[in-house]
Amino acid sequence: MIEAPHYSPAGAKKGAGYRLPGTTFDGTVNQPVMHEAVKVYLANQRQGTHATKTRGMVSGGNQKPWKQKGTGRARQGSNRSPNWPGGGKVFGPQPRDYRLGIPRKVKQLARRSALNARAAEGRLLVVERFEQQSPCTRELVALLTRLGVADQKVLLLTHGVSEAMYLSGRNLPRVRVQPYLDVTTYDLLWSDVVVVEEPALVGEPAQPYVRPFVAAPRPERTERPVRPKPTRAVKPKAEAAPAKPSPKAAKPKAKAAKKPAAKKPAAKKPAPKKPAPKKKGGK
Repeated sequence: MIEAPHYSPAGAKKGAGYRLPGTTFDGTVNQPVMHEAVKVYLANQRQGTHATKTRGMVSGGNQKPWKQKGTGRARQGSNRSPNWPGGGKVFGPQPRDYRLGIPRKVKQLARRSALNARAAEGRLLVVERFEQQSPCTRELVALLTRLGVADQKVLLLTHGVSEAMYLSGRNLPRVRVQPYLDVTTYDLLWSDVVVVEEPALVGEPAQPYVRPFVAAPRPERTERPVRPKPTRAVKPKAEAAPAKPSPKAAKPKAKAAKKPAAKKPAAKKPAPKKPAPKKKGGK
């Protein structure tokens, strides 16, 4: 069984060391697997948004800089060629995806190997519980000073999500705060000292994190006095005079006389034929 230094929540060291659970801390340290896990982790952090302009993306170059022959200079077809200043780039980086994959069991083995490596070196400390309830960087620095690791790169592994510890350590460039179940091989190898909360090693179920929601107090609404609407004096309506019968309505309408039908024009008689002129000679 591997033992680690045991401390109280106040940072006081206890006499007997803490026996680490054998399921995780079995002494296995596989360096090639840790190297593979770190390489995959760093590759997955790359955005891959780098890009250079080729000669087709650079502006200009619509005509030849000079004629083909007779100048004594080398022939050129465009001033956007890669061998010109300000021209396009050849085989430059283009957007791509650097993401790599790794088997789940290989990732678990790498994480377990990193924990065993820190425990074997005596750089894994166990604290009973982090009792910090509100964010305060000064209290966290005082705890690390009592542990003797204030001048080193420290990785604090909490049991579940602890907002108070995270907010207290995010100002410190040499301190990282993460849940124990979310730690990666890269984070373990980055740190000089790993400080773990004891319930995380035991395997107690962590309470789900619920972000406290404090509603802002609403200002009291003062009721304005209701102003009475101004009343207007209503004039009395004058009595309507009796309607006089109109003269048009009294007279009965005369029937419209029928118009005589239009006579059709008489057919024209054909004109009489003129007699033919007589021929000379008496015939």
